[in-house]
Amino acid sequence: MADWRLLIDSLDTAGDSVRYTWDELETLVGGLPASATNHRAWWSGDRPHVNTWRSAGFTVTDLVPGREVRFTRVGIPKTGTPTTTGEAAVADAPAAPDGQPPTLLLVACVKEKLPAPAAARDLYVSPLFKKEREYAERVGLPWFILSAEHGLVVPDEWLSPYERYLPETPPSFRRAWGTWVVERLELLSGSLAGRTIEVHAGATYVDVLGGPFASKGASVYAPLAGLRMGQRLAWYDAQAGLSHARNQPDDVHAAANDFCKRLADDSAAVDPGEFIAHGPSSLTVPGLYSWWVDLEGAVDLSAGLGLPLEPGLIYAGLAGATRWPSGRPSSNTLWSRITGMHLGGRHEFSTFRRTLGCILANARHEPQIDEVRLTAWMYDHLKVVAVPYEEPDTLGKLEGDVLNRIDPPLNLQGMASTATRRRLKELRRPHARGRVRSGTRGADQRPGG
Repeated sequence: MADWRLLIDSLDTAGDSVRYTWDELETLVGGLPASATNHRAWWSGDRPHVNTWRSAGFTVTDLVPGREVRFTRVGIPKTGTPTTTGEAAVADAPAAPDGQPPTLLLVACVKEKLPAPAAARDLYVSPLFKKEREYAERVGLPWFILSAEHGLVVPDEWLSPYERYLPETPPSFRRAWGTWVVERLELLSGSLAGRTIEVHAGATYVDVLGGPFASKGASVYAPLAGLRMGQRLAWYDAQAGLSHARNQPDDVHAAANDFCKRLADDSAAVDPGEFIAHGPSSLTVPGLYSWWVDLEGAVDLSAGLGLPLEPGLIYAGLAGATRWPSGRPSSNTLWSRITGMHLGGRHEFSTFRRTLGCILANARHEPQIDEVRLTAWMYDHLKVVAVPYEEPDTLGKLEGDVLNRIDPPLNLQGMASTATRRRLKELRRPHARGRVRSGTRGADQRPGG
């Protein structure tokens, strides 16, 4: 039976779009049922495996049954914690697909309504809509209601109860409805070009609006994509400041000071052989880690980058953080991340391996990443520091604080642009999944000695 947690762990380290060949995906999750090949519907709908990758913020965008499948991020953050109120909720919100913060907010109508006409904000009475409304009013963005019957509705607009349900309407109606909504939004809010629209609605609404918004040059950000009802309600509670993670910002800030010191302590760094020999005893927990390179290794990396890179701390990351906004726990640990994905994995499934591999391949004038040589090089030239942290809910926030302070030169996501990072992005691009396949020799072969 497929273990989809392994896919989520892989997507945790991925970019915005990841392509797997059929063989790669089967190897990763432990096999796929025949229905995955025979029925395209297996990859969509309200199914446990589909909700697994949706809860991690991904959807299937390209599918060739039996050959390949592409997962694309739809706006749910990989790490971090929910925000609280007002401007902070907008400023700290997970980045939308184009990196722009949302400027407009749309929430969907619900079935439960008052029996008599009322302002739209009051007409819908389900627990979900009440939380949608509270969130919209707290965030402070201009917001509107998506009504299957009335299209785009201003919250104070007076409506009578109705029974239309968008998923039950014909495709032609939904297409016309989507165009109608977007045209009215532009009429009320001005040009949508270059803007990001945050949409809190089910998949039918989001799918219908995607095309019309794209035609206007706008992006759709759906932070609740793939979440079930209970998860949606919990997400809104977390945004209201009820989560444990956001109630302890001072603790996270204080922890960041300590972790910066420990991760930047070169005397605590050990080489991979020593790390593995020590065993997993205290490392089967969440935490942060830092990777260090020696002088000879720094020379190799400098040659591949075409820019100087000093020996010392070059990369840092986390393992085991709670995935927000779903609140889904991660099965990763420091031990599994460092030994399984970094030292024993493949570059397709490890951001750090791909970073090192593409630099070294360029230095050697090789078109592909040689996994065995990469692993051997890591054993020869790297050291690692691993620091456990017992609060996975706040680990994403902690990582962000720590990275901003220690500024490892080979970290990319969320970091300030530098010449080294711009060059690294160029080098990584040809080695993105599906473009160049690495050699066939297994990466789990340890170098001798």
